[in-house]
Amino acid sequence: MATLMDLVGKRAPAFSLKGDDGEQHALKDHRGKAVVIYFYPKAMTPGCTTESRDFSASLKAFEKAGAVVLGISPDAPERLARFREKEGLTHVLLSDPDHVVAEKYGAWGEKKLYGRSFEGILRSTVLVGPQGKVLRAWPKVKVKGHAQAVLEALLEG
Repeated sequence: MATLMDLVGKRAPAFSLKGDDGEQHALKDHRGKAVVIYFYPKAMTPGCTTESRDFSASLKAFEKAGAVVLGISPDAPERLARFREKEGLTHVLLSDPDHVVAEKYGAWGEKKLYGRSFEGILRSTVLVGPQGKVLRAWPKVKVKGHAQAVLEALLEG
């Protein structure tokens, strides 16, 4: 399995996932635009809520810079729809229940919590350029200030 950093400079893995709106969303739908893909463990939890709110609050700036923001978690589309509505999120949330896309992106792996090891989503982000190559990757994301750091990287080119 590739790690997130192995993808930098390479073509971003293709995917098509069901969104919180019930529609299929594919990476190829956004050709010609930059795409921010952030992986988060579980909707409606404190860290994931903060991260999603931050990306949503900056969405206009991302769009002005020519980018689309997609959040991906293993949650069902119905849960994502409730999350989006409850938090007033303005970007698309995608469901990856079998973690196939997360694995392709190196965002699935071993985690430790309270001394227990388990497999799960590794909070991480990739920036895909308009030509479909991964320009930047952020493994092991710390939520505070992350959306702003991604926006700054996008603006730097």
